[in-house]
Amino acid sequence: MLDKLHQSHLPFYAVSNLQTFTDAEAALRYIKEIYDTNIDKIRTAFSHFLNSPDSEEKFPKIAEANYPFIGIKVNRKDLNLDGRLSYGIVSEPGVYGGTLTRPDIFYNYYLEQISLLIERHKVPVYVGNSSWPIPLPFAIDTFSEAKTPQTIDLSELWQIDSGFVLPNLTNIDDDIANCTYKPQHSIKPISIFTGERVDYSLHRLHHYTGTSPEHFQGFILLTNYQRYADEFIKFGLKAIQEDAEYTDLILPGGISCRKESDLPPNLSLPQMPAYHLKRHDGMGITFINIGVGPSNAKNITDHLAVLRPHCWLMVGHCAGLRQTQFLGDYVLAHGYVRDDNVLDLDLPQWVPVPPIAEVQVALQEAAQAICHQKGRDIKHSMRTGTVISTDDRNWELRTKQLYEEFKQSRAIALDMESATVAANGFRFRVPYGTLLCVSDKPIHGELKLRGMANQFYRDRVKQHLQVGLETMRILRQKGVDDLHSRKLRGFDEPPFR
Repeated sequence: MLDKLHQSHLPFYAVSNLQTFTDAEAALRYIKEIYDTNIDKIRTAFSHFLNSPDSEEKFPKIAEANYPFIGIKVNRKDLNLDGRLSYGIVSEPGVYGGTLTRPDIFYNYYLEQISLLIERHKVPVYVGNSSWPIPLPFAIDTFSEAKTPQTIDLSELWQIDSGFVLPNLTNIDDDIANCTYKPQHSIKPISIFTGERVDYSLHRLHHYTGTSPEHFQGFILLTNYQRYADEFIKFGLKAIQEDAEYTDLILPGGISCRKESDLPPNLSLPQMPAYHLKRHDGMGITFINIGVGPSNAKNITDHLAVLRPHCWLMVGHCAGLRQTQFLGDYVLAHGYVRDDNVLDLDLPQWVPVPPIAEVQVALQEAAQAICHQKGRDIKHSMRTGTVISTDDRNWELRTKQLYEEFKQSRAIALDMESATVAANGFRFRVPYGTLLCVSDKPIHGELKLRGMANQFYRDRVKQHLQVGLETMRILRQKGVDDLHSRKLRGFDEPPFR
C-alpha cells in the first residue's frame, strides 16, 4: 500500500524515504529527524562556504535538504461524518498532504493534528522527505556558527552554481486559505499553509515584533496604543509573582523579566512591539501594539496566523457614533463594515464576517466581572453593535459623505483596525473578537483634545486591558475545543486546524 500511494499520488512531491505510522508521536519523531538532518546539511554547507572561500570544493553537497512531507489517504469507508467536529477530520475521500517546518515550535500542534486524524479515520499517516527545498535564509537566520566578519550578499548566490536555494515568492501564497487553490495534482492540501509559507511568516514576525516566534502564546491581544503595553507589563510582572501558572515575561529584544528590577532602563521598540506572558503549556498571552491602520492590522495577522493561535482579540480605541455614548464606554462588535479595503483581493466584500459566539459571551462575562456590573446593568457602559473600519485616518473631514453610511449601517463606532483583524481571523480560521473603548465622538463635537485624552488614558486604559485579559482567562478555562467554531470552516477543508 505504501508503494502504491507513493507511485500514484505523490509525483508532485516526489517523496523519498516514505514511512507509515499509526502512532502520532513516532510520526513526529521522524518528521523532526528529517527536518533536523536537512537543516544541519544546509548550515554545515553554508559554514563551509563562508569559511573556505578558496576551496575548490566550495561546500558539501546539500541535495535533498528539503521540508518533511506528511500525508494521509482516506477512502470513503474511512470517512468520519460527525457533524460536531470542526477540524482534525476530512470530509471528502482522497489523499491529503503537505510540507511541515519547525517541529521544535509546532510540536504540540502537529501532535494534536496527527493524533486526531489517526484516531478519527483509523488509517495511518505517511511521512517522508519532500522535494520542496528549504531556502537558505530560513535555515541560517539564527545559526550562530555562521556569524563572520565577512559581509555576505545572499543575492550573489544566484550568480554562482552554489546549490543553495533562496525563497521564491511564486511558491509562497495564501491560495489555500483564500479558498482559491486549484490543485495541479491529486493531492489535496493537509493544511492552509505550506512549510515555506510558515517559515516566511516566522521570520517576518521576528522582524516586526522584535521577539523570536517560539515565545508567542496561544492567546493574542492586539492594541493600537502603547499605553496598553505599559499596563500589560505591570500586569505580567504581578501575575508572575502571584500566580505559579505564568513563568516569565518576554519583552522586545527577547529580554526575560520576572520582577520590576529586570526591566531595562531604555527599551528599544520595533515597529510592532510584542510582549509575551508565558506559560509552560504555551497557553499564555501575547500582547502586541500593532500601531494605527488596517495595513498594519493585516500585516501582523497575516503572519500571526501561521502560529495557529486559539484566539486573537482587538482591544483598541474608537470614535463613538451615537449621542448616547460617553467617553470611556465600551463597544462590543458583533458586525463590521469593511471600509478598510486592504483585504478585498483576499476576502471579497460580499463575504460576511460573523461574530464568534464563544468569544462574544466571554467578552461580556469579562466586562461584567471587571466593571462590577450584572445582567442588563452592563448596558450602561457597553454597547453591542456594528463597527466601521476605515483606511482614512482623517475620516472626520469626510463626515458629510460618511453620514449616510453611518445611518444605513446602524454603526455605533468607527476605528481603523477591527474589521481587518476580524476578517483575517475569518479568512485564516482563527477565532476573533473586538472590544473597543470610545475615546472621542467627532460627529457630536467631542474631539480627542490633548487634555481630554490624557485624562481618558488614566481612567480607562487599565480597566479596558483587564477586561481583555479576563476574557482570555475565561476562554482558556472553558477549553479551546469549542472555540474553533465550525462557522470558520468550509466544506472540503484542509484537516489541520
